[in-house]
Amino acid sequence: MNSSNLTKESLAKLFDHTFLKAYATDADLTKLCDEAKAMNTAMVAINTEWTAFCKEQLKDSDVHVGAAIGFPLGQCGLETKLFECRHAIEQGADEIDYVINIGQAKMHHWDYIKDEMEKIVAICKEHHVLSKVIFENCYLEKEEIQKLSEIAKEVKPDFIKTSTGFGTGGATAEDVKLMKDTVGDAVQVKAAGGIRSWQTCKAMIDAGATRIGTSSSIQILKEFEEANA
Repeated sequence: MNSSNLTKESLAKLFDHTFLKAYATDADLTKLCDEAKAMNTAMVAINTEWTAFCKEQLKDSDVHVGAAIGFPLGQCGLETKLFECRHAIEQGADEIDYVINIGQAKMHHWDYIKDEMEKIVAICKEHHVLSKVIFENCYLEKEEIQKLSEIAKEVKPDFIKTSTGFGTGGATAEDVKLMKDTVGDAVQVKAAGGIRSWQTCKAMIDAGATRIGTSSSIQILKEFEEANA
């Protein structure tokens, strides 16, 4: 994808409009859904508790509801993630973003990572729900990011994703390019974490991202319009 070919409408369709804070209220999530409908984003990214609420808010739109599974630490255990994934889908989730077990990745227990990915992706495929695998790159070496991408290329989730936005760092264009170069056309790449300006967003798209997770969608679209006026 080339950022120079984007319109305001096609850019908005790359956004997972996000509110994942611990202090989320129904007013916050109503506002999020109203904004997503007005922009016609791809998705709202929310914690699982809010899945049914947001599904109702978005019922007259084509904006998806995306539940964050094992979020943000990925340390709740596989059985818990599988239960949460199924529960979110039952509540109306159209997309699942789950956090890998980062500790297992750091120990290079790649069989565990592959098994986790296969089981969650299988649930998503069974229910025709998009799957996204969150790596949390700020804690990983480049070789580990590449290895995770190689596993994803084999398992074939819909997306691999850079970050939760809750770690020590967010998305970088360098990491997006590494991930995309590794998976090729087999899997898409989502960039998330610290993307608050059109300049940063553009860099992620030009590096190979086809989905952008951000709570700054409105600001980015405003800057995009100003840059292309």
